[in-house]
Amino acid sequence: MKTNLLAIFCGCAVLFTAACKKSSTPDPVTTRKIKFILYTDKDFSGDNGNIQFKLSIQKLPNQILWDSVLPPMRIKDIPNLAHKLVVEKAVPGNDDTTIKAGFTYTIENVGNSWYYDISNEGEKYKEILFNFQ
Repeated sequence: MKTNLLAIFCGCAVLFTAACKKSSTPDPVTTRKIKFILYTDKDFSGDNGNIQFKLSIQKLPNQILWDSVLPPMRIKDIPNLAHKLVVEKAVPGNDDTTIKAGFTYTIENVGNSWYYDISNEGEKYKEILFNFQ
């Protein structure tokens, strides 16, 4: 009987120790993330113009923490909501200050424009939803 209790105690101690071991991967709840969502609800099927989008995360006022340029596409090929383009990015350095994130875009032979939103200090997850018009 004492042998069985000792074996159970040792087994529980091993399980408890393994369960308390720290993980080396970041906790997804504490990693700050930005999710970029691009779509349109307009009919651009007749617009063959070229457009290029750039996604960025910036520390205020204008310090770029991360940016990425998407391949050029035709305006008519901007996806609808059911086929939206989604990019999720961890904020570099897990910066916890107020940041702005969003899209800049260039329409060939027309010009540049942008859409940005703010992620407040301490906000761990932010969706930047851009309905291109």
